[in-house]
Amino acid sequence: MNLTEVVKASGIVGAGGAGFPTHVKLNAKAECFVVNAAECEPLIETDKYLCRTYAPQIVAAVVAVAAHLEAKRAVIALKGKYKAEIASLQKAIQQAGASIEIFEMGTFYPAGDEQTMVQQVTGRSVPERGLPLDVGCVVDNVGTLLNIFDAIQGRPVVDKFLSVVGEVKEPILFHVPIGTPITQCVQAAEPTISDYALILGGPMMGKVLLKQEDIDAAVVTKTTGNIIVLPRDHYLFHRATLPMEAIRHQTRSACIQCRMCTDLCPRYLIGHRIRPNLVMRNLWREPGIEDNEEYERCFGDAMNCCDCGVCEMFACPMGLSPRKVNQYIKTQLRSRGIQVPRNMEPQARTFVDQRHTPTDRLVARLGLSQYYGLHAHECRELNPDEVFIPFSQHIGKPANMVKAVGDYVERGEVLAEAAEGLSANIHASISGVVLEVTDKGARISGRKE
Repeated sequence: MNLTEVVKASGIVGAGGAGFPTHVKLNAKAECFVVNAAECEPLIETDKYLCRTYAPQIVAAVVAVAAHLEAKRAVIALKGKYKAEIASLQKAIQQAGASIEIFEMGTFYPAGDEQTMVQQVTGRSVPERGLPLDVGCVVDNVGTLLNIFDAIQGRPVVDKFLSVVGEVKEPILFHVPIGTPITQCVQAAEPTISDYALILGGPMMGKVLLKQEDIDAAVVTKTTGNIIVLPRDHYLFHRATLPMEAIRHQTRSACIQCRMCTDLCPRYLIGHRIRPNLVMRNLWREPGIEDNEEYERCFGDAMNCCDCGVCEMFACPMGLSPRKVNQYIKTQLRSRGIQVPRNMEPQARTFVDQRHTPTDRLVARLGLSQYYGLHAHECRELNPDEVFIPFSQHIGKPANMVKAVGDYVERGEVLAEAAEGLSANIHASISGVVLEVTDKGARISGRKE
C-alpha cells in the first residue's frame, strides 16, 4: 500500500480538532508541507508534549509525508517561545539528516489556524473558503503526524493524548483509548471543585458542556485534545448560552461601529472580504430583507468567517457577539440558496503582522489568567474497562458498523468501515465484547468475567 492507503486503513483524521480525513488531504501533490505544532488556543498542553517527547517519530513522519507529496519544502511551525520543543525537534532533524525547517511564530491567537499559518510561512493568502492546497500547501497537525508514524508501523488510531487543565490539582496529560468517558479523565485529574462545567478543546472554539447529562455522555474521540474544567458560573459559559434574539437586541442598542471586530479579524488580515462591523450594523433589519441581492450585499461577508471568536471575545469593547451573528447569518444564506462570490487571489493587508491578538491579553479578557502559565509535566495512562466509540469522529459520513452485539473484538480491529465518499475507518480501542450498537456508536466491555 502507498502512504495514502496506509493512512486510510488506519482511520487517521485531523487530530487538532477539525477531523478532516487525512487520506483525502494526502491524495495530492504540494509544493510545501507544513506541520502545525503551534497549539492554537491558550491552556492546551498536548502538542507541546508531543514535540518534546516524540520528536524523532514526528520527524520521520514529516519526511515520509513530504516525499509522498513531492514537496520541495517541509516546515514545522510552532511558537518561538517553545524553546524546549524547538530544541527537541532540531535535535531529531539533525540526527535524521532531514531537510526540515523550523518556523518560529509569534505568541498570538490564532497562530494555529491553518490559513493564518500558511500566510505566515509562505506569504500567500488562501482563497476565501478555500484550502491551503489552493496555494500549493498541505497542513497537518503534529498529533496527526504521530498517528501517521504509527500507521506506517501498522498501528491504527486507537488512543489519544489529551490535557486536562483549569480547576484541577495541576495540569496533566493523559494517554487514553478512544471512547474513554470524559468524566473518567476529569476525575483522574483531581478537580478542585464539585460543581463544574467543561470545555472540550480550547476556550475560544471548544465545545461547551454545561448539562450534567451531556458531561456524563461525552467520550474521548480522535479530535479531543484538551479538557478545561471551570466553575459553572464562569464568564465563558454565560457567553456561550446567549440566545440569538438577545444578541440581536444587544447589537441594535450597543454596537458603536468602532470597526475593531473587522480590524482584528484574522481572515480580514489575510485579505478576505469580511467586515463584521457591517453585518452588525445591518442585523436589526435582517428579518425584513426579502430581496436576495440586498441580503447578500448586507450579509455576504459572513460566509468568510472562520468562527475563531477574536471579534467577540477580544475585539469588541461592548461585549457583543459578531461570531454568533455570523454563524446565524451563514445558515440564513444557505437556506436562501445565496451563493456568495469568492475572491480567489486575496492579498494580505500591509498591517497583518501588527494586528495579531496577543495571547496573554486574550487570556486576561477570557478570565483565565489564574490558569495561564501552568504547564503539564506528567502523562499518565488510563485504561477504562468500558468504552463507547462514536462512528462519527470526523468530517463527512459516519462509518458503517461491521460488528454486532455479542462479537468479541481485538484492540485495533476494524469496528466500523469508512462510508462511501468522505469518511474514516473506526477501530476498537480495547479488546472485549460489543455490548451495544446504536446509530451513534458501539459500546465495548473489556471486563473479565
